[in-house]
Amino acid sequence: MPYTAPVEQITFILNEVVGLPDVSRTEIFAEATAETVSAVLTEAGRIATDIIAPVNRSGDLTPARLENGALRSSPGFAEAFRALAEGGWIGLAANPEYGGMGLPQALNMAVNEMVASACLALQLNPMLTQGQIEALEHHGSDELKALYLPRLTSGEWSGTMNLTEPQAGSDVGALTTRAERADDGTYRITGQKIFITWGDSDVTRNVCHLVLARLPDGGKGTKGISLFMVPKLIPDQDGNPGIANDLRVVSLEHKLGIHGSPTCVMSFEGARGWLVGEEHKGMAAMFTMMNCARLGVGVQGVAQGEAALQQATSYAADRVQFGPIIRHPDVRRMLAISRAEIFAARSICLACAVAIDMARATEDKDWAARAAFLTPIAKAYGTDAGTRAADTAIQVHGGMGYIEETGIAQYLRDVRITSIYEGTNGIQAMDLVGRKFADGGAAATALLDEILDEAKAAQTDQPDLANQVWQAAETLRETTLDLIERDLPERFAGAVPYLSAFARVLGAHYHLLAATRGGSVTLARVHITRVLPQFAADLAAARAGLEDLEALDDALLLGQMAV
Repeated sequence: MPYTAPVEQITFILNEVVGLPDVSRTEIFAEATAETVSAVLTEAGRIATDIIAPVNRSGDLTPARLENGALRSSPGFAEAFRALAEGGWIGLAANPEYGGMGLPQALNMAVNEMVASACLALQLNPMLTQGQIEALEHHGSDELKALYLPRLTSGEWSGTMNLTEPQAGSDVGALTTRAERADDGTYRITGQKIFITWGDSDVTRNVCHLVLARLPDGGKGTKGISLFMVPKLIPDQDGNPGIANDLRVVSLEHKLGIHGSPTCVMSFEGARGWLVGEEHKGMAAMFTMMNCARLGVGVQGVAQGEAALQQATSYAADRVQFGPIIRHPDVRRMLAISRAEIFAARSICLACAVAIDMARATEDKDWAARAAFLTPIAKAYGTDAGTRAADTAIQVHGGMGYIEETGIAQYLRDVRITSIYEGTNGIQAMDLVGRKFADGGAAATALLDEILDEAKAAQTDQPDLANQVWQAAETLRETTLDLIERDLPERFAGAVPYLSAFARVLGAHYHLLAATRGGSVTLARVHITRVLPQFAADLAAARAGLEDLEALDDALLLGQMAV
């Protein structure tokens, strides 16, 4: 079944569940009227459905490749990308001063979801470019902004993020790429980076690399790292791509999925770079891009889950085994739970985006704290829910799901990376119970207070559902206060199940809001009676601590000793 953008459901969630109208009432986002939002979502849905989705399969079957050092993208990718660029979709939330539309991130993330559902491998290109735009807007010099932002915003050039090295994955501070000051005010960058998404491209005129490197006087760890703009082609005095920089693609990775997205090993061989931000403070600038990307990856998880679920539902309606299998109770259970989780995950991601918009529009620290708190939840739960939905979609297909010709396996292969890149979901969970608890739990308890208040208000319309959500939120509050009192290793041992529990309660909250505002009461009941109860098991694991894990002998884990 071809993908069809779920414009109606996304519009409902934005307007009735997560508060986009509040964003539109601020001065900075006043142009995001109901009419504008509707027009943007409708047109983006059309492009995703009619132009982007048809190239998805070719990206899987005909991966990007290197020919004599030059990248060749999958069939149809260049034309599909051009539709995105020429339509202004890459710069939807970018600064109008540099050619962007200046619309809310919540609307941008909704559009990104539809494009990522249509073709994740292609959507990775504009997503990373949008993150680079965000980093340059906050940290770039006026000269860098003037040169790069108009071309990135228009899609004429694309952007990448270069952090990872063979010996330095999540431990970014262990990187060895070095930078040396040159007499002309630029820097010379030398080193190797791996896992660079769209590290080369033939769908844009230039590729702009943001590269982390250490100056000779940079201290150890992350505090001594600087960030540099290192273009593939050095712009001439008119801003046009000029001579080739001293960098190259060593190879492309052979991956489980997202075959159409070239994942590059990059070699910088004394390449010219321009400082972004201050020397030795590159991580602050890079985190701006990473945080934008983390929410974007959560949206990618939702996107792939949505696309897989659509195909599975269509297959179940057509497949006859003692009648259409969509009527079989277990198949219906699988589809219903997947739909409930995707709704919840989509709502969490868009609520996070709304918090980002409100923080920017109001400069209110409470909104900023909420956005920061929701980011790891959106990233982890969005990708976990999407992976579960894609896996379930294969199960719904039965034996045919294991046959590549049906195409359903691509969604599971493609979505699987989302729980790994831009910080694994384990790292997201540790961030949640680590940095995000540094305020003594203020952001967490403020959100839980809101859930409790809304559950009380919903008791008139939906008493049974509201009571379950209220009780779950109160139990989650108790565990939150308990974890805050523990030391970090104890928190980290239960971080993943704690994040899962918080996401399930938060998802139930958004389902309850939807049910009281014209949404599906039946879908809310599926989530609250079948998905939400798992939070109790999650919290039990979150409270279990570290002792039993540390007591396990490594030899037992290796299977080299008797139980």
